[in-house]
Amino acid sequence: MATFKDFRNKVKPNWCPGCGDFSVQAAIQRAAANVGLEPHELAVITGIGCSGRVSGYVNAYGFHGVHGRVLPLAQGVKMANRDLTVVASGGDGDGFAIGMGHTIHSIRRNINMTYIVMDNQIYGLTKGQTSPRSEMGFKTKSTPGGSIESSLNVMEAALTAGATFVAQSFSSDLKELTSLIEEGINHNGFSLINVFSPCVTFNKVNTYDWFKENLTKLDTIENYDSSNRILAMQTLMENEGLVTGLIYQDKEKLSYQDLISGYKETPLSDDNLELDREKFEQLASEFM
Repeated sequence: MATFKDFRNKVKPNWCPGCGDFSVQAAIQRAAANVGLEPHELAVITGIGCSGRVSGYVNAYGFHGVHGRVLPLAQGVKMANRDLTVVASGGDGDGFAIGMGHTIHSIRRNINMTYIVMDNQIYGLTKGQTSPRSEMGFKTKSTPGGSIESSLNVMEAALTAGATFVAQSFSSDLKELTSLIEEGINHNGFSLINVFSPCVTFNKVNTYDWFKENLTKLDTIENYDSSNRILAMQTLMENEGLVTGLIYQDKEKLSYQDLISGYKETPLSDDNLELDREKFEQLASEFM
């Protein structure tokens, strides 16, 4: 059985010292081992941004896509090879700006995969501009007078779109984050996990200390029920989205694959795609 170390490779991450993404990478590797995967059974698909580099740091199948398009790629991988465990990952700019349309439709489609967003409320790779998760008044190089746009409430949006698994964590809480990724992998459907992952270089507001002072753990809220969608929405609104833990899970809704008529039990990647001459000519004749 594979261990955490089996999901390591020899590529050294080039994130800034102290970046929260180090912990997210470690949590993915630990979760993969804990659920019993082998490296060849995992595919990590990532988008652009600092967080997008994680696919190159995990010993598994990996693909580093273009900005905002991680989810179409990841869904394609899962549909072509249903035997792979697919984990998609990217930043809040990648997933909630240019890629927001894909995020919403991935949620409603409910393909069996996990999407981890490293949320640092800023564009780090391009040296510090506002993201859709930046709060009003947030000062950056692109908003020296302070942002005049509202921050996107992504967890509330996910619930509204019909998500079947919504969770949130903090990169410094490796135990909770690892557990949530395990639950997301085991969930039959689309799992969205947003991770507060501080950018120590460009975001001097939403720091580790700031999150420690402002986050509320859902397991400390009396009678919280993660199967109650209305309660989940109410709790998010009351806490301005600053909660960690399993926010909501619907274990009854079928995944996209479960609902496809004739979806083969064997992966498309195992099919013989060669055409004999007679079949080729038959197909070609339809266009003549």
